[in-house]
Amino acid sequence: MQKVVDIQSKIIYFLITIILAFALTYALYEPQMNQAQLYVLFLLFLAVGLWVTEAIPPFAVGLLVFGFLIFAMNSYYSEVDPENVQSYYSEYVNSWSSSVIWLMLGGFFMAEAMRKTGLDKEVFKMSIAKFGRRPKFILLGIMLTTAIFSMIMSNTATAAMMIASVMPFINTLEEDAPFTKASLLGISGAASLGGMGTLIGSPPNAIAVEALNNHGVDVGFLEWMLVGFPLAIVLTLIFWFLLTRKYIPRQREMQIELSSDEPEVTDINYRFERIKKRVVLGVMGLTLLLWLTENLHGIPASVVSLLPIILLTMSGIINGDDVRQLPWDTLMLVAGGLALGLAIKETGLADIYVEKIQEFDLNFYALVLGFGFLTIIMSNIMSNTATATILIPVGIILTFENPVVLPIVIGLSASSALFLPISTPPNAIAYSTGKLEQKDFRLGGISMGLIAPVVITVFAFLIYALFV
Repeated sequence: MQKVVDIQSKIIYFLITIILAFALTYALYEPQMNQAQLYVLFLLFLAVGLWVTEAIPPFAVGLLVFGFLIFAMNSYYSEVDPENVQSYYSEYVNSWSSSVIWLMLGGFFMAEAMRKTGLDKEVFKMSIAKFGRRPKFILLGIMLTTAIFSMIMSNTATAAMMIASVMPFINTLEEDAPFTKASLLGISGAASLGGMGTLIGSPPNAIAVEALNNHGVDVGFLEWMLVGFPLAIVLTLIFWFLLTRKYIPRQREMQIELSSDEPEVTDINYRFERIKKRVVLGVMGLTLLLWLTENLHGIPASVVSLLPIILLTMSGIINGDDVRQLPWDTLMLVAGGLALGLAIKETGLADIYVEKIQEFDLNFYALVLGFGFLTIIMSNIMSNTATATILIPVGIILTFENPVVLPIVIGLSASSALFLPISTPPNAIAYSTGKLEQKDFRLGGISMGLIAPVVITVFAFLIYALFV
């Protein structure tokens, strides 16, 4: 019965979204608009509505964007310019081969290789051992390790791995032990905040970079790290400080035992597993080195991403079953969002509203900060990837004089939403342990919701002033 009710609710949301999209398109219609611009305006409202209501899965909305753009553009330009009709929609199809897609795919392959070889847990345990026995420093070690891992692995996989590793210790504590809540909240928060650090750390980062690239601003792996890495560490440290103030006793040592679920292996198997781990480490090291030195050798980061894809599959560490389990739905969502942003720009829809916005005297700094807060609010109730996909094209229209800062602020702010258990997959994983209540997430949600946009905006403007 519940399943029937859910299906009916989604159908109702879908129909309401279509009606609202038609109504908003009609309300914002301008006489100078051509049919292609009207199609894209309607698609923008339709996609936003479907992403917000989740009447259909987010990745399906990305596929809908592709199908709609191809059919709509073909229908319009086959009458206007029939000889070159294919050139008008081929760029949307090419979003699937965007540099951002390949960059993210390379990150997925490396994350899967670490998980499959057990390298993720091994490195985690080695790093935690360096932080002593005082609870607040143990928590610091857990959170920093989580943040670093989430820069090269998906936030979801990182949170799952970290929580699985510390749960055996947490289960030895008292039922309502403060350290339990601190560690679970710390892991979920650091997994999201740490994703800011690199281009592959979180999908909103890649969406922001692709938007910048489309506007003639070339941002590579290292350039993003100059902004994202220090912010990820600073915000993680701020969150750690807040957790220690609320949950961690000031004096008292504790011994933390981390899980060891590795199966027993023979000497031959053990050597073989160690060889595979060394291969993964070698491939990761080489890939990261080439990403960070792009300005020296000139090989684009997207091309370098082919290295782990090729080497990890050739070595047999990643097989066909592993490839099928990769988060392809995320790539579909990102590709659809890239195509939608490109359509807004290429059809000239953005130019129409830019001319209207020029009549108003908008404070650029207040506008950017406002988008930072809006991003966090929306990311708390819907996918941060969908939020970035929606807001970045709109934000670029509003800040037409300087399209550099706002995509960065939106992309980074999207990783700071921590208010609800459903706000991020890491929050949901932490909540699923049964050790947290919904009210426990308020500390991180409110504090990061207020602090992160301000810190991100100030830092983004500072970096822009220094390097641009």
